[in-house]
This record gives sequence, C-alpha cells and structure tokens, in this order.
Amino acid sequence: MRLYIAEKPSLGRAIADVLPRPHKKEEGCIRLGNGDVVTWCIGHVLEQADPEAYNPAYKKWQLDHLPIVPSEWQLQPKTKTRKQLTVLRKLVKQADELIHAGDPDREGQLLVDEVIDYLKVSEQKRRNMKRLLVSDLNASAVKRALESMRDNREFIPLSVSALARSRADWLYGINLTRAWTIKGQQAGNRGVLSVGRVQTPVLGIVVRRDEEIRDFVSRPFFEVRAAIHLNEGAPLSFYAKWKPSDACEPHQDEDGRVLNRRLAENVASRIDQQQAEVTESQQKPGKQRAPLPYNLSALQIDAAKALSLSAKQVLDACQNLYEKYQLITYPRSDCRYLPVDHHRQATQVFAGLNSVVRDSGEWFSHVDKNLKSTAFNDAKTGAHHAIIPTAKCLSGSLPPTEFKVYRLIARQYLMQFCRPYEYIDTHVELRISGGQFIAKERVTSVLGWKSLLPQKSSDKGDGNDRIAATELPPLQVGQTLWSGTPIVDAKQTEPPKHFTDASLLAAMTGIGRFVKDSNLKKILKDTDGLGTEATRASIIELLFKRKFLQRVGKSIQATDTGRQLIAVLPDQCSEADMTAQWEKQLNDISEGQGSYQQFMTPLHQQLDALVMSARATKMPAMAGLNASKEQRKPTGRKKTYRRRQKGTGKTSASTAQK
Repeated sequence: MRLYIAEKPSLGRAIADVLPRPHKKEEGCIRLGNGDVVTWCIGHVLEQADPEAYNPAYKKWQLDHLPIVPSEWQLQPKTKTRKQLTVLRKLVKQADELIHAGDPDREGQLLVDEVIDYLKVSEQKRRNMKRLLVSDLNASAVKRALESMRDNREFIPLSVSALARSRADWLYGINLTRAWTIKGQQAGNRGVLSVGRVQTPVLGIVVRRDEEIRDFVSRPFFEVRAAIHLNEGAPLSFYAKWKPSDACEPHQDEDGRVLNRRLAENVASRIDQQQAEVTESQQKPGKQRAPLPYNLSALQIDAAKALSLSAKQVLDACQNLYEKYQLITYPRSDCRYLPVDHHRQATQVFAGLNSVVRDSGEWFSHVDKNLKSTAFNDAKTGAHHAIIPTAKCLSGSLPPTEFKVYRLIARQYLMQFCRPYEYIDTHVELRISGGQFIAKERVTSVLGWKSLLPQKSSDKGDGNDRIAATELPPLQVGQTLWSGTPIVDAKQTEPPKHFTDASLLAAMTGIGRFVKDSNLKKILKDTDGLGTEATRASIIELLFKRKFLQRVGKSIQATDTGRQLIAVLPDQCSEADMTAQWEKQLNDISEGQGSYQQFMTPLHQQLDALVMSARATKMPAMAGLNASKEQRKPTGRKKTYRRRQKGTGKTSASTAQK
C-alpha cells in the first residue's frame, strides 16, 4: 500500500481527487480505489516538549535552573491532533511505500519528516520515501506534481535547517523569557516578559524608531530655484535647482541641505536677471521591466499600502484563496520567479483570472501572451515559485478581502506579459553667475506594464527627481538662456515616520538596513530577513497580543512595556545582527553549505553569556507594567504522552529530526 501524507486535509483531498476511484472516506484518511491511502497531519501534530518534561523541577521558574539545554530532545503530541497521530501511526505501519506531501517549504519538510522519525519508521521505508511538491491545488497541477516526484532524501538539508531553527528558538525563547521575567518580577512587574530571537529585534526596531522621532529636532533648510527663460523677456520655460559647491559644505547638514538662509538668499540675488549658460544637455532613453510576481512579503507590503490590510489579513485571505477556492498557487512562498514551463499555461490562467476579475478587459488590452518577462527562470525557482493565479474558474463571487488580494496577484501576473515601461530622461546643467544649477525630467514614451496601474492625471513618468516646471525644451551645450526672478524655498527637516504594516514588513524583509555589522550587511542586502514568509505576520500579531506594540491610527508604535523591555535587554537581544546571522546560517544549512552542529554549538555559548548577563543586570522599578491575559497563562501543560528523542543533529535521513 502506498501512503500519501499531506500537511493539511485540503491538500490531502486535492491529491485524492486525481487518484483512482472509488474513494472511501475513513477516520483521518481517504482510501483509494487501488488500495492506496491519502492521509494528513493537520499542521504540526508534534511539538517541542516543555522544560518540565526533562526535569519536573523546571516547572518552577528559577534563575538557578538556567540555561535549560536538553541533552536528548523530546517531542510530544499536540493535544488537539493526538487522534490524527494515532491514525498516522496505524497507516505508516501498514504502508509499503511513503509519499511525503508536506508544503513546499522548510517547515513543511520538517512537519512530515518529524512524524516519520517519531513513529520509528524503518530505514528501508525512509530510503524509498518520495517527495511530492504541490504548489497549486487544482487537479492539473496536482497531476503534474505526481508525475515529477523526487527522492525525499534530496530534502534532508531543508529538514535539518527547520529542525535547527525549531530547537534554537526553543532554547532562546525558554531561557531568556524565564530569565527576564524573573528579573522583571523582582523589579515589580507582574507579567511575563517574553523574549524571542525574531520578535524581540522586531520590537527593538520599532522602539528605536519611536525614540528617533521623539528626540528629533526639526531644522530649517533652504533651496534655490532659478527661473529659466529661453531669452530675456520670454515666458518662463522651467526651473533649475541650485547645486551647492564644496565651498558651501560648512553650511550644510549630513544630507547636503543648506542650513544658512543668508547663503541661499545671496545665491538668489546673484543669479537674478543674469545670463545662464547650458553646460550639459542630455536625453537618454530608458526602460523598466515589470516588477516580478509576488512572494508573500511583497504581496503583504503592497496590500498594506493599497488596501490598508495587515499582514495577517493578507495571509488569511491567501490561505482561503489557496485552500478553499483553489484560485492561487501556494501562498507562503519566498520566491518571485516562475518555471519556464508555466508560460505555456498562460491561456488557461488568463481564462481563470477573467472569471474572477470580470472587469479585466482593460488589462488584457495591454497583454500579449507571447511576451515573456524575466520572471520565467528555472534557475531561480526551487521547491516553490511565485504566487500567481491558477487556471481555476470561479462561478460565484469572492468575499471582499479575498477579491481585493486576488486582484493584486492577478494584476502582478499579467504584468509579466506586458511591454516594458519606456521613458526618456532629460538632464540639463546650467552655469549662472558661477553657480551650478540642474533640471531633470522624465517623460513617458510607452506606458507598458504601468498601463495596468491606476493612471494619474499626467503620464509623464512617476515624478522621480522631477524639477522642471514644464516639459524641458531641446537645448544645446553652450546655448545662452536667461535667469529671471529666482525663488528661495524655505523648508523644514522632517522626522522619520512611524512604522506602518507595510513599512514594518519591508523592514523585516530588508533587515540589512538595520544591521550594524558591515560584512553581515553585505551578505543580507538581497537575501535574508527577520523571520520567514510564513512567520512574519504571526510575529507582528504576537507583539500586539503581548502588549508590546499598539496601533495609533495607521501607525505601529511600542507600548510602555515594550519600551521598558528593550531598555533593559542587552543590545544583542534587541538588534537585528544576531537573528539575521541565524537566518543566514539556517539558509546555508538548507542549501547544504552548513551543518546542524556548526549552528548549534556557538548558540549554546551565546546562551550561557546572555543568561549570565540577565543575572548580573540591576533592573529598574517596573511596577505597573501589566501583562495581557495571554501572557499570564501558566506555561506548563497537562501530562501528555511523550517519547524520548535523541539529539545527535546528524544530517542523515534516519536522524534528520535528531
């Protein structure tokens, strides 16, 4: 008997739908017409055991117990899914061949692998286990996945990476949360001070931004615009902006803004009613290719900007579109590329898209299915690909949020079949009374993929660096123009803005901007971030739930509790460097470039140092900081069945969970 083990019931049903009938639905599984069986896990059916599972004394939180580091790791069945684990135990024992059908990501790989290990599956069955990678629940996509199954052993590094992440998060969270909660209680705090290797740096980013805004002192600065006429007495043609010389540096701030009003006014008086010589005049055509299809974070950022949706709202909508309606591909993807073969399915996807977005006719007038963007690239797709619409047609209608999110995904997909956005950049430099003045303008020549975006009143580019008042005229180097009455613009420096859902997600994905280590900053520039596609929304929500963050209008700000926690923690805990390095190392493990032991050994040393730091800290009074109800729940659980699990950390098929 061949046993398919899916991550969730929805995927299990999608797999069964394309396999031999008749089907017989049984408890926790579907038996197929040929005797094979499809079952599922309902997410993680196992979890890391509580500290008291290793030693009953750990049920009481004491500094003397820390750090708690299991010598042999234990998993325990989740209470809510224990019944399904019993079903899995029986079926795995009966099966001759196993098919791993977890979601196509790090956690999906571990989720099924840990069950196989927990149930002591024989080495022979492990060696023969296949990996089924389904990113689209529609029948045609599932059939294609079934025809291209791979050896599960290819994904051992991915599983080990997830295992290392799981154990490291347990060690870090359990030990530091206990350490700082105990110290907080000694200082008068009545709640749990939760510390996590991702959530705490996210909180730290928000706290530091709030402090930067609080301490910001606005300063006036001044800009000079020369009013340029083609000749004396002619109408105004355009404005050119003064570029201060090196001699002005003492009067500028670190961003090059002129802080001295008298200097700006002096420049304005010198160029009033003077000749202006053209020293440079260039027109340069350019083109901009369509933005890549979405991964989850990019979608959440755009949806927050355009629709004011939180990261969790977007993820929930995507899960419904994927599981309930089968209208999009796997949503927790971190990839923004598509397999080349997907281009051949465009006609079917277009039909499905048109059944959902019924006013998409204007979009399709700019689409050419024969065009192929750079998104179609086999070399940049792995176990999963970008989020795109499926070929599934919708007969009814979608809930409002799901429809809005689908519409964003659909539009981004159609952009891959549009011409590039084309423009002409004009750059003019003038010399007026010894000073340098610059005018820039971008004029659109072909809207291309931007035709799918809501159009502004003007189609002259996107406004970037535009200084000209009107379209710049053709000019020749050496040509003499006339500088009329100039304008001195008095402006004020502005503080950075509070985080929003969109900007906080962008900060988490582009964490390199907040990393101090220059070498790590280079490594992280285009790759890793805080958390993963699947966890970022839940991390942000967790910080709200634990009363560390709050919403003030559309902005996200730290609470008093959040600020005080960051104030007492070592910088190492609240800055992004350490956890960003973790993500880099975990990614290396998943790609076969690192090992479990190389990651865990220095972590144990870090943990010792951080616990010692907590013990030595003299806490300020924290009376009055109350935890949420969720924080005050006891951490112990009722007695549950547990199986001891060795912790060798070897990267082999039989020890991927150890």
